[in-house]
Amino acid sequence: MMTNNRLYFSTIQLFQLSQKMKLVFATNNKHKLEEISRILGARFEIVSLEEIGCREDIPEDYETLQENALQKARYVKEHYGYDCFADDTGLEIEALGNRPGVYSARYAGPAKDSQANMRKVLEEMEGQGNRRARFRTVIALIWEGREYCFEGEVRGEILTAQQGQTGFGYDPIFRPEGYAESFAEMPMDEKNSISHRGRAVGKLVDFLTGTWKR
Repeated sequence: MMTNNRLYFSTIQLFQLSQKMKLVFATNNKHKLEEISRILGARFEIVSLEEIGCREDIPEDYETLQENALQKARYVKEHYGYDCFADDTGLEIEALGNRPGVYSARYAGPAKDSQANMRKVLEEMEGQGNRRARFRTVIALIWEGREYCFEGEVRGEILTAQQGQTGFGYDPIFRPEGYAESFAEMPMDEKNSISHRGRAVGKLVDFLTGTWKR
């Protein structure tokens, strides 16, 4: 009987150790879901808004990335009951007074058309000598009744034309410091290792790993 109990508890422990941490990511953007899942790796299972039955547009009414990310995470927690994380990302261009910033996704209008957004930036940057820019991502996490924020940043410059076919958003017109390629010309793993989102997710993983092991 004692042997059976030991075997039973050993099986339970092995089962628990093999479980992935399931996290709701407050987005239905397939590019973000793929990128985040790839960065987080096999230890985590990422659940989209659609998978929890959330199909409405979550409001983003604030003027900072942190406030918008928190707003989305709080919405999911309040309406669906899940601990979750949300992100907001902005491209900040020095010569444009840090525009488009929090309006990056809808810079050219509510349709959130990446090509239209890039065209607008390139038009506004025409003839500009100062092409310095940075991407910033803020991730807001609601976990066990508390809120946490993690930020990542990468500096670079705005190109004069699109370069590359991969990535999404403004990737084809952004070249990170120290690199000859735009984000859209880089292999995904290389981009993720240096990107704003990759750096923010790295901080999230460090936190979750510590919590998970506790």
